[in-house]
Amino acid sequence: MRWLLVFLIACVLFNGLAHWLRKVGLGRLPGDFSFMWRGREWHVPLASSVVLSVLMMGIGLLF
Repeated sequence: MRWLLVFLIACVLFNGLAHWLRKVGLGRLPGDFSFMWRGREWHVPLASSVVLSVLMMGIGLLF
């Protein structure tokens, strides 16, 4: 249940920061999905979430 909550929070953050993250390169990886629903563009960053999780895990192991 905790991982589902973390994934939901990550999706909300990606939606809010999508413009900035696309400049960096995240959000455009294969496995990241975008779609329009009710006049708003939504992003589902599956691959970017995995990349950020691995990065954070590596940082966590160092400290």
